[in-house]
Parts: sequence; C-alpha cells; structure tokens
Amino acid sequence: MSKLRGNPWAVLVALCLGFFMTLLDTTVVGVAIPNIVERLGTSYNEVLWVSNSYVLVLAVFLITGGRLGDLFGKRGVYLTGVAVFTLASLLCALAQDPGQLIAARTLQGLGAALLIPQTMSIIMSIFPPQRRGTALGVWGAVAGVATITGPPLGGFLVGVLDWRWIFTLNVPLGILILVFAPMIIPAGAKPPRTGRFDVPGTVLVILGLSCLAFGLQEGQRYHWGTIWSFVSIPLLLVSGVALLVAFGFTQRRPGTRAPMVPFALLTNRNFSLMNAGAIGLSVGIMSMAIGFQLYAQSVLGFSALAAGMISLPMSAISVVLGPYAGRLSDKVGGKPIVVTGLLLFGLGLLTFSLTSTVDSTVWTLLPAMIVMGLGLGATFAPLTTVAMYDVQPMMAGSAAGVLNATRQIGAVLGTAGFGVLLQNQLVGNLLTRAESVAATLPPEVRGEFVDGVRRATGSGLDFAELQAGTAVPVPSGTTPAVARQITAAANEVFSGGYVAAMHGAMVLPITAVLLGAICALLAKRRQPPAPAAPDSTAEQLPAPAR
Repeated sequence: MSKLRGNPWAVLVALCLGFFMTLLDTTVVGVAIPNIVERLGTSYNEVLWVSNSYVLVLAVFLITGGRLGDLFGKRGVYLTGVAVFTLASLLCALAQDPGQLIAARTLQGLGAALLIPQTMSIIMSIFPPQRRGTALGVWGAVAGVATITGPPLGGFLVGVLDWRWIFTLNVPLGILILVFAPMIIPAGAKPPRTGRFDVPGTVLVILGLSCLAFGLQEGQRYHWGTIWSFVSIPLLLVSGVALLVAFGFTQRRPGTRAPMVPFALLTNRNFSLMNAGAIGLSVGIMSMAIGFQLYAQSVLGFSALAAGMISLPMSAISVVLGPYAGRLSDKVGGKPIVVTGLLLFGLGLLTFSLTSTVDSTVWTLLPAMIVMGLGLGATFAPLTTVAMYDVQPMMAGSAAGVLNATRQIGAVLGTAGFGVLLQNQLVGNLLTRAESVAATLPPEVRGEFVDGVRRATGSGLDFAELQAGTAVPVPSGTTPAVARQITAAANEVFSGGYVAAMHGAMVLPITAVLLGAICALLAKRRQPPAPAAPDSTAEQLPAPAR
C-alpha cells in the first residue's frame, strides 16, 4: 500500500469511489419512491422531500464545503464528508418513519457537500496542468457510470429486497474508503489560514442559496404563490437574490480576510464564463431527463427500466468519450472542445424534439441519443479544466465548491423551469386536442368528453390516469363500444397533447445550452502549460512515488 501512497491514479480511484457514492444516491432514489410510499407509509409530499432534501442541502453547502477544504486541509474534509455520508446512509436504512428518513437524507446531503469539492481540488493539486484534463475526464466519466448504474441497480435492489438496501449499499463502500483512502491520499502540507473563517459570508451564502433553491424547487407545488402567512415563493426568490448580492459585496470588501469566495475567482474570466456554461448544461440535462422519462413511460408506455435502457447509449458514449476528451483538452486546450460539445448536445436536443412522436420507436430516438452522448462526453471534463486552469491551489476548494454549486443550481433551474413550461403548454394542448378528437366520437358524448378533459386539467394533471384514459369519466348508460371509444380518445388526447407540449417546452433547454456555448466561446484560449514556480503559500501534495 505504501507504493500507492501519493500515486496520482491511485488517489484518483480513492476520490472517485466517494464521488460515485454521492452521485449514485441522486439517481437511485427515484426508482425506489413507490416502494418507500408502500413500505414506510409516507405521503406524496413527504416522499418528494426524501429526494429534495438531499438536493437542496447539497446545493446550499457546496461552497462552504469547498472553502473548509482550503482552510483545514482537503484530505481531512474529504474523509469527514465520507464518514458523515456513510453514517447518514446507515440512518436512512434504519429509518422508521418519514421524518427520520428526511432528516437522514439531509445529513447525507451535508456529507456529500463536504466531500464533492475536495475530489476536484485534490485532482487539481496532485496532477500537473498538462495531465489534469485526462484525470478530470475519468472523474467526469464517474458521473456517467452513476447515471447508468443508478436506475437498474435501484430497480434490482427494490425488486429483490426493498428500498432500505439502496442506502445499506453505501455503508460497506464508505467503510472501505475510510480504511484505505488515508493510506493512499497524502496529507499535504499545512494549509494556509489567512485570517478567521468568514462567518458573515457563510451565513449570507447559505441563507441566499437556501431561499433561491427552495423557491425554485418548490415553486410549482405552491403554484408560485403563498407558502404560509406572508411567506411566498416570489418573496423567497427575491430574498435569495438580494442575499447573494449582499454576499458578493462582502467578498469584495477589502477588509474581508479569508473570504468564502475569493474575489479573484469572480474576476477570473474563464472561471466565470465556464460557470455560466455549466448552468446552461445542467438546465439542458435535467430538462431532458424529466421530459424524456415522462414521454417514454407515459406516452410510449415503457417501464422505468426500459426507459432507462433507451437512454443507455447516451450515457455509455459519454462515459467512454469523457477521458479521451479530457486528454485532448490537455493537448489543444479545452475551449474548442467545450464549444463543440455544447453545440452537439444542443443539436441532440433539437433532434430529439424533431423526431419524438406518439409512436416513436427505439430506433427513431437512437440518433438523438448518440448525438447528445457525444456532446456530453466532450463537455464535462474540458469545461472543468478550462474553469480551473488559472485557479491558484489555495483557492481550489472554493472554486470547486462554486463550480459544483452552480451546476446544482442549474439542475434546480432546469427541473423547475421545464416543469412549469411543460405544465402550462400541456393544459392548452390537451384542450385543443380534446376539441379535435371529440369530432370522432358520437355526437351525444362530445360535449361531455371535452368538459371531462377540462375538469381533468383543472384539478391537477395525473399522468397515470391521463395515459390510461381514465381521467375522463365515461357517462352512465354508455354502451361498452362507446366507452372503449371514449377511453381510446382520452389516451389519444393525452399522447398528442403531451408530445406537442414537450416540443414547446424544449425551447428552454435548447436555448440554455446555446447560451452556454456562447459563454464558452467568449473564454480565452489558453497557452500551452509552462512549468509553474513553487508556491509556498499553497497547499502542496507530495510528489508521486516512482
């Protein structure tokens, strides 16, 4: 084991194991939600918080977690994050009621927020500039593997055992990391502590991100109105933006020592532009994930597992291409690869929008999946490389926290924005479609059929009932033949209405990805890396053993 200590590739494996564990829990829980509702007796609102609490805490505390690594040592904070995440996973598996499970998921999010920024910043510390792209390509490929593994693994564990095992699985993996990672990851020199921990900045960024993330995540559930008393979604969003602006001013103030986000990061052109590109990419990914899963399962009638398998080529291509794109960015620079990747992903989204119909097959959807996979594979690692290239080692933790936080905020924006657009488009398209399809029904049931669709859209959209055609009640005394006509017509209304609504809502992710590509295009093209002078103020990791 001593031969592996400080070896960059062994360190990368130790980091990727922890990274994989946290990402797996963002994808695996969705499959287990029905089983959690059945076995634990949760309400629909409670089970949503099982997923949302993890995402919200992760988004809010990533910047803080990154800065803690800069101040107190990246390895120590990474191992602390793994320990917290492992303990929280055990508490999730042992939860006896919804409150305990939500609290344990919140603790999981905190552990993930501590460890994720350290993975990126340690990679930046231990790999020389000319090899970082390759390492970050492997790191980015882990995200693709977690995406591929999550749904089928979750389905298998829930089908054979129950939902508790999706969390139990993390415990031995976490223990394995805690045992072997300290032997592989070098401790590094004592990190610089220039002044006190930025408490005011920490409070402002946590409150600001909390208001913003909660408002975006829960806005649709509260119809973008009042939550309780005078507290409303618009008030939270405005307060979140105001608090983050105040946070920015505190970071810029000359008297602030050891700021949460050093102002030099915000003035770093490539870092800022790549963060904007990361938001656009995350909006595109989450919009596509939501739209495609509903389309594949509710319109085409695939199971959750089958829908996941349809998107497998996209994830697989991304995983395979990621390390090669990272290696290429080391040689020619990441900017042209990022721009190409974002344009390819946008083209894939457009292709999906043009080829998805009510009767599409796997083969008609495959070209879009391939193009999107190429785009994602060419974007993840080079984007991170360009963003982090000029970042000083002593700021690497803060930079990694900011970059990962913007990705999470982009994911929340994509989820909320696409959901709102889809629902608004769907209501109008269903009513328009209902009036058209009603003409094929017997005259005596046409008016009642249209009124039934109107009532179904006005009382909240139940995708399962709309897909099955049971959302529109069959009038009493209707003959079996006419009843079958009404059910088939209702299904046709939903299928056609959903596809039209989805096509309209796809404007959001396509636009977001194109804006991300424009931001990447404005970045500076870096010069070939030159040997860097030793930085006595930065945390240095020992050279790898030969």
